[in-house]
Amino acid sequence: MALTPDDVARLAGLARIDLSDAELERLAPQLDVILESVARVTEVAGSDVPSTSHALPLVNVFRPDEVTPSLPVEAVLAMAPAAEDNRFAVPRILGEEA
Repeated sequence: MALTPDDVARLAGLARIDLSDAELERLAPQLDVILESVARVTEVAGSDVPSTSHALPLVNVFRPDEVTPSLPVEAVLAMAPAAEDNRFAVPRILGEEA
């Protein structure tokens, strides 16, 4: 099934992309090639091929959570542009009341 420029225009509308008529004409055959390629991949992947999300196995790269001492409040606030009551002072936004 070949994509038509009207098909591409509908997809572009769903994606909220504004395309010219020339772009629709140019993109229709390109998207058709992409869809055919995806269809070929689904033909190759049989029930004996396990589904994967990545080509290589993933390993958890996070370090273990360990409690460590924090910096003293004075050291943290020493480089702050403004501090108030041992906290960073930042400008109010969105007209919030105190």
